[in-house]
Amino acid sequence: MTERERAAALAYVRLLRTTRAVLADSPGPSHAASAAPPPSSASGLALLTAPLAEADEALDALGMAGNEAEFFRLVARTWPVVPEEGRS
Repeated sequence: MTERERAAALAYVRLLRTTRAVLADSPGPSHAASAAPPPSSASGLALLTAPLAEADEALDALGMAGNEAEFFRLVARTWPVVPEEGRS
C-alpha cells in the first residue's frame, strides 16, 4: 500500500470515528422529557467538517473520487491495523 493510499484510508477511519462520536453524543429518546434544550445538530455537523474535508482531499489526491469499491478495499486492508480508541 502506498503512503497516499494509507493516508486516504486513515482519513476515512478518522471520519468514521468522528461520525460515531457525534452520533453517540446525540440526544436519545429520554432527552425529550428533560427540561434542557437538545444540543444543536448544527454543532454536531460542524465537528464533521474537517474530517470530511480531509477524506475528500485524500480521495482526490489518489484519483479515487467516485471509485468507492476500490477505496473500501484499501480501508479493509488498513482497518485491522488501526487500533480502536479505548481498546487495549
